[in-house]
Formats: sequence, C-alpha cells, structure tokens
Amino acid sequence: MNETIFRILAATILFTGTGISIYFRMKADRESDERLSRRADGTLMMLVIRIGGLALWLSPILYLLNPQWMAWSKIGLPEWARWFGFGFGLVNIGLIYWLFNSIGSSITPVSATRKEHKLVTHGIYRWVRHPLYTVGSSLYISFGLMADNWFIILLAVLAFIAMAIRTPKEEANLIEKFGDEYREYMQRTGRFLPRLK
Repeated sequence: MNETIFRILAATILFTGTGISIYFRMKADRESDERLSRRADGTLMMLVIRIGGLALWLSPILYLLNPQWMAWSKIGLPEWARWFGFGFGLVNIGLIYWLFNSIGSSITPVSATRKEHKLVTHGIYRWVRHPLYTVGSSLYISFGLMADNWFIILLAVLAFIAMAIRTPKEEANLIEKFGDEYREYMQRTGRFLPRLK
C-alpha cells in the first residue's frame, strides 16, 4: 500500500480528534469567566506534560511531513495492522466526541476544578471517570499503528502513564468539591475503563 494513503488517513484521524478537542475546550473557556492556573498540577508535572506534549505532537507532524524523518523508529507492521490502526482511530474519534459532548463546560486543562464545575455522570462518564486519558492515548496509538512507528506508540503510552500519575490529585480535588457524591461515583465506575462487574 502506498505510504501516502496511510499518511492521509493518519492526518485525518489526528486532526479530526484534535479539532473536536479544541472546539469543546474553547467553548468551555468561553462559558467560564474563571481562568485556572497551569501551576495547579505542580512544576514537575507541568514540565513533564509540556515536554511530553511537544514530543507527542512533533513526532506525528514529522511523520506527516516526511515519513523518512521518523524511519529510525519504523516497526515493519503488516498492512492489515495499519488498517486496524485506522479502524481503531475511527472508534476513538467517536469516543472523543462522546466524551467532550458529555463533559461540556466542565473540561479543564489541569487537575483543578472550576467553581461552577458540575459532576458529570452521564454519557461515557456513566461508566468511566477519566475517559479522556484512555481515549486520547488510544488515538495516538492508532496514529502510531497507521504510521508504523513504535516511538509514537511509546509516547502515547508514556502520556497515559503521566496522566495516571496525576489522576489521584485530580480525584482528591473532586472529593474535596463533591464529597460523598464523588466517592459513591467512584464505587460504581472504573477509573480508566468500565468496571467489569
């Protein structure tokens, strides 16, 4: 299969997911007068997020501009695996829209909550407390499969780990704000994936 086809498909998945995210985040910012400090997560975590985020963005862009620039991390996947990556990416686009549509103006760029924050327990949040971390990482994994690139997949996994490390602080903020309502919500939902029970 022509590499150009996979570059077009990968770009479509990446920019569609990013576009959905930007739209809903800007809408949430417009609906709130409150500006949350980027320092809410601490200097070290913000440094990890910024450096990791830059690498996570730069690698796919380099692949899209010229796959040879990322050839050092090529896996050599069979074509069916790259097509699986595209299908997985389409599923993730649907999930990204669902989660942003569900959380609405309660989305924040940091682990802190806004004063007018409402606990969202409908849509995808009925089953999962932090679907953005799972779905966002999965979107980049799908891109890595389409790009046939282990480095992009590794960055997606590391990004998920960083968000998982930050999650207890985020949940502590939510317990502080919502108390027993959030504790009860935690009992019936999975943190990153739906509970099997």
